[in-house]
Amino acid sequence: MGTISEDHVFVASSKQIKLPADMARWEKSQAFNDYMQFICTLSEAVKGKKMTDPYPVSDFATRCVQLLVKLDGWITEIPPVEQPTRFGNKAYRTWFQRVEENAPTVLRELLDEKRHSAVIELQPYLMDSFGNSTRIDYGTGHEMAFIMFLLCLSKMGAFHESDGAAIVFSVFQRYMELVRRLQTVYKMEPAGSHGVWSLDDFQFVPFIWGSAQFIGHPKIMPAHFVKPDYYENFDGDFMFLGCIKFICSVKKGPFAEHSNQLWNISGVPMWTKVNQGLIKMYQAEVLAKFPVVQHVFFGSLLTLKPAEA
Repeated sequence: MGTISEDHVFVASSKQIKLPADMARWEKSQAFNDYMQFICTLSEAVKGKKMTDPYPVSDFATRCVQLLVKLDGWITEIPPVEQPTRFGNKAYRTWFQRVEENAPTVLRELLDEKRHSAVIELQPYLMDSFGNSTRIDYGTGHEMAFIMFLLCLSKMGAFHESDGAAIVFSVFQRYMELVRRLQTVYKMEPAGSHGVWSLDDFQFVPFIWGSAQFIGHPKIMPAHFVKPDYYENFDGDFMFLGCIKFICSVKKGPFAEHSNQLWNISGVPMWTKVNQGLIKMYQAEVLAKFPVVQHVFFGSLLTLKPAEA
């Protein structure tokens, strides 16, 4: 997956989409193409596979998981504080500050020594992956920052060629466990949520990769994912069902009322259609929205240069 030379010069990544008029640059950029290709390549890597199936995991993918385990451990050490407001527990800011202070060290531990110069470019993606410390909120833009972090590592050649399933099932799944814990322990608000009309308050991409897992499945159809018998028993095998189980643990009432978009998707007859539809919806509802893209970082690895033909 690596595309850069040994003597590549890394730069401090920065936000470069300042105005709605800049969106055309983003949509025609190499970064946009690389990002969508990464989503689709990983979708293909997990197609028809369960999370419990055997798959190769490189040492580097294991180190990524260990980084996330470390950050998760700090949640245990920084419990929520007593405060009058129910949402946005201020202890999150203490956790975030600890991550910020330790980010250069944990990134150097993750990378081979010859790639330590990449820390200045990677750190903004990592720090933006877990929510906003001012607003104490989390949304699809933060999820996107983490996937861009993984994409940058992939472009650096850090992952093994055979790591596709490991990136989704080991690394991203562990990330999901971490951010769900942040959301529930610190009562984080959804960032820019459209409420009942959004796919989910917090995530999007696990539904894309999760729907790919079901393609060709002989028994589980889209109509089944809203049924407790399925999401309670098969969430360990299928990322999509894990998402549904989490939603149903934090939201009460009829599924069709609290998650209308997902309810509509359960009426689609085939998983291939669900997967293709979600990719289109992601491009329209997340990647084409200025309020999300204005927070995206660009550098030498993910660049706003026009996409190569």
